[in-house]
Amino acid sequence: MGASIILGIAGGSASGKSAVVQRLVEMLGEGRAVVISHDAYYHDLSYLPPERRSEINVDHPDSLDTGLLVDHLGVLRSGRPVEVPVYDYVTQTRAASGVRVHPVPVVVVEGLFTLFDERLRAMMDLRAWVEVPAEERLRRRIHRDVRDRGRVQAEVERLHARVVQPMHERFVEPTRVHADMVIEGGGHNLTAIRGLADRVDALLGG
Repeated sequence: MGASIILGIAGGSASGKSAVVQRLVEMLGEGRAVVISHDAYYHDLSYLPPERRSEINVDHPDSLDTGLLVDHLGVLRSGRPVEVPVYDYVTQTRAASGVRVHPVPVVVVEGLFTLFDERLRAMMDLRAWVEVPAEERLRRRIHRDVRDRGRVQAEVERLHARVVQPMHERFVEPTRVHADMVIEGGGHNLTAIRGLADRVDALLGG
């Protein structure tokens, strides 16, 4: 197999990046793509007492070990497997062992800050941005964090107003300019996702 194509998909919190990625992978076909979440590379906060961990701003790019992700993409591109960290959002710690990921034709990297770091952008052959209005993103985030991360709605709303939206405006939204294409509406826009899949196929020579 030749070097993997690396695709970056970014967008605001709860914009539907995961849904876009899921549909894209289905369109590309079984065994052709692997997905790596940038969120898996949050720094392990096990060195802090539990009551201090909530003070860390996880909506800031410094909360992620992007250098390790860049290293892993280089290893995958060279044809060797990597062990992607497994992150527990409730305890804000990494598991003792990760998930082994093997190189395939397409490596999809998704996350808030996928297009923020110049080193990471330089690894990518194609970049996409998922665009969803702020009100819809907040509604989805409340649903996700209450269901999956043990949060309370009022807490999610306060955090969104105090941290998430300001960090989005400062660090996330400006990276939209680095995208080669924009997917309006997230995972519901099958036409745009099909267009993205076609561009990936073209890069693969298919």
